[in-house]
Amino acid sequence: MAAPLPAVPQQRVSSGRCATPSGVPPDSAEELEIHKTAPGPLVPSNDETDTTARTSPSLSPVAPTLSSPNAPRPVPRPGPPVRRPDAGPARIVPKPGPAPRRPAAPQIEVQRIAAGPEAALDRADEFLDELLDAGRAPGQVLVLTTGGRHPWQQHEESFGAERYWAQLDEAQDVFYADVTGCRPVRREVVILVLNGGAPAVVERAEATARDHATSLLVVCGGAR
Repeated sequence: MAAPLPAVPQQRVSSGRCATPSGVPPDSAEELEIHKTAPGPLVPSNDETDTTARTSPSLSPVAPTLSSPNAPRPVPRPGPPVRRPDAGPARIVPKPGPAPRRPAAPQIEVQRIAAGPEAALDRADEFLDELLDAGRAPGQVLVLTTGGRHPWQQHEESFGAERYWAQLDEAQDVFYADVTGCRPVRREVVILVLNGGAPAVVERAEATARDHATSLLVVCGGAR
């Protein structure tokens, strides 16, 4: 058996305080006890801080979701234009071309027969007979006078104005009229008889007779 260890005698301190085994002065031991005190209610201890740091999850900013009222809403991107099913191909509007040319005025042959106002009517009848004998249709001839009316005009007017103007529309025979009162009608041959009348009427008579002719204008009279 091993020999028992000798008992260590206890040392007594005169001041009544126990000496520390590590040899630290009594005052220093009290200071250690004072610093390690219980923490207050608002100040966490070092142990609690370390434990909280180890156990508490880290807080990171959370991205806003669509359900949040303050979150910005994404703006949809415009898609391609929708074509209507009934829309056909694009129409090409043709450019306007040049304006159509007006037909040229018919070339009218003008013949003149020299005669005085008293003989102009007789010369016109002679030319008319030659024209009809050559095969010209009576309905294609119009005789206009500037002075006294032709005897055939006086004869036709005796049956009334309605019958007189109906012959013009029928175009079956030679029609006799006053150059200032004839209705707007066109015939292939117009015989103008300058048998007197007002100077202003005689001056404008040829231009008026030309408007009625389509092929031939014969001016009888005009000699001084």
